[in-house]
Amino acid sequence: MNKLIKVGLACIIFVLFFTVACKKETPVDNQQTEVKYDATPYFLNYGRFPEPPIAKDNLLTIQGVKLGRMLFYETQLSRNNTQSCASCHQQQFAFNDTAQFSIGIKGLPGKRNAMSAFNMAWNTNGFFWDGRANLLRHQSLMPIQDELEMDETLDNVIVKLKASQIYKDQFIRAFGSSEITAERISLALEQFMNSIVSNNAKYDKYLRGEVTLDSMEERGRKLFFTEYNPFFPQESGADCAHCHGGDNFENDQYMNNGTKAENEIVDIGRQKVTNNSTDKGKFKVPTLRNIALTAPYMADGSMRTLEQVINHYNNGLKVSSTLDPALEQTREKGLMLTETDKAALVKFLHTLTDETLLNNQEYSNPFK
Repeated sequence: MNKLIKVGLACIIFVLFFTVACKKETPVDNQQTEVKYDATPYFLNYGRFPEPPIAKDNLLTIQGVKLGRMLFYETQLSRNNTQSCASCHQQQFAFNDTAQFSIGIKGLPGKRNAMSAFNMAWNTNGFFWDGRANLLRHQSLMPIQDELEMDETLDNVIVKLKASQIYKDQFIRAFGSSEITAERISLALEQFMNSIVSNNAKYDKYLRGEVTLDSMEERGRKLFFTEYNPFFPQESGADCAHCHGGDNFENDQYMNNGTKAENEIVDIGRQKVTNNSTDKGKFKVPTLRNIALTAPYMADGSMRTLEQVINHYNNGLKVSSTLDPALEQTREKGLMLTETDKAALVKFLHTLTDETLLNNQEYSNPFK
């Protein structure tokens, strides 16, 4: 019995000591978690890509990117708190949408097909299909205020975020104070979108010597990069790299790719921004990375499949005054692609799908 009492007393003493010890440690833990500004740089893994021209006044930091990620998935940025940037730029679809026109909070469709939001750090010539936003930070605020999209005011967004201690703390970590402004929101969103990199598709692995392409993929690769030659059909290629070249498979330019004849052009595209008639019907050349995931295609989302796109360039170009000259020279004879050629091009385009991008937790919803 005495032994049991001694053991019981020993247990009570141990519990009391442990409890007191924990209480003594609590203030130390609080000090360690004090909210402070943290300018630790964010490591951007861009692999074999050239170093991106990140704006010097908004270099990526771990806390800035974290705040931008929170805002990218934040539904309070919309008037009725139901939609976020990620609603129309979904990670599973390479930060794109599968709808021809994304649907806003009022249930109304937008005017153009959503564009992909990855590898933005290498975009140096405006944003949106018509380039109306000069910088990514400018672009980031426009969908919030667009009545067909999130239909909210920046003032209201700020009020909502100020009511959250979590956001006030994160603004301190990212910017040094809890002040929440439209500019800071835009800078954080710019940081997060600049952090989204796609560079690990099968084609990238092929370039690194890690995998080989099968015979159809290789045939498609050669057709993709070989120039058009109407005089020697056997040596002629699809000349896709004319517009979709470089590491990101685009040229950062605005072009008319012949989807509309002169009298069919209702959406004047780049011309609305520049007021220059030579820009009529021109739109930003999009990246072909992850293209197999981002249907429908073209600014108006009028083509549902890659086969339709290839048929368009093969023999479906329409005449207009601003049709790209390189495409104009192929219009008479077409690209002369066989059915096997077309299938090979589709196979090659599938090698540009980056599964790593789709599953990278650094880009996923932080609230789940």
